[in-house]
Amino acid sequence: MTSNFKSIISSEIPVLIDFYADWCGPCKMLAPILKSLKDDLKEKIKIIKIDVDKNQSLASSYNVRGVPTMILFKNGQQIWRQSGVLQKQELLAVIKPHL
Repeated sequence: MTSNFKSIISSEIPVLIDFYADWCGPCKMLAPILKSLKDDLKEKIKIIKIDVDKNQSLASSYNVRGVPTMILFKNGQQIWRQSGVLQKQELLAVIKPHL
């Protein structure tokens, strides 16, 4: 994942990275919210889930200290970051200006 991560986040389409862990309760609450968001926005956004336990160096390089942590990238630039669960409408409010 680390090797092609830079090319993934360099997309002109916004890329929402969800740093999560299988053991994380809030991460499990966030999963259906992200799925619904992806279903609504279709090709207008990429949503990538990264397991922090399997990708510790990548999580560390982005200073992920807690899960879930979401980071929104566009053209390789970090444009938003949030730890914790947000509701779908809150996520839409953050993402829509960048579509």
